[in-house]
Amino acid sequence: MSEIKTNKLTGTSTAGSIVVTGEGNSTTTNLQQGLCKAWAKTNAAGTSIDDSNNVASLTDNGAGDQTITMTNAMGNALYAVSINIQTELSGRSFLRIDETATSTTVYRTGVYAGSAYTDSQVGSAVIGDLA
Repeated sequence: MSEIKTNKLTGTSTAGSIVVTGEGNSTTTNLQQGLCKAWAKTNAAGTSIDDSNNVASLTDNGAGDQTITMTNAMGNALYAVSINIQTELSGRSFLRIDETATSTTVYRTGVYAGSAYTDSQVGSAVIGDLA
């Protein structure tokens, strides 16, 4: 078995573009575009970040309403955000990304359960192109 150790990978045709062949050897994907560019896990009260990557701060806008500010900007505001709740909530619940509050450095999440917005541990991940 071979082992490669390196501190830096650079594409041969474009420095920021490395193509990886998929498991079936029939498709390829761009390594950089497939990586998570930012993620955060907030505490149950929605007031602080338990752990994160490429996240500068959290703003608690009220129950179940959080704004995450990223350290490094995305290339545009068309990136994807995936969120999940990590605590059990009673009643029918939904999660939201507030597109009106999304920019290249900020995204806003919301958790609604039963009949009101409610605080919960929230995990979020950002996929897209860094600036």
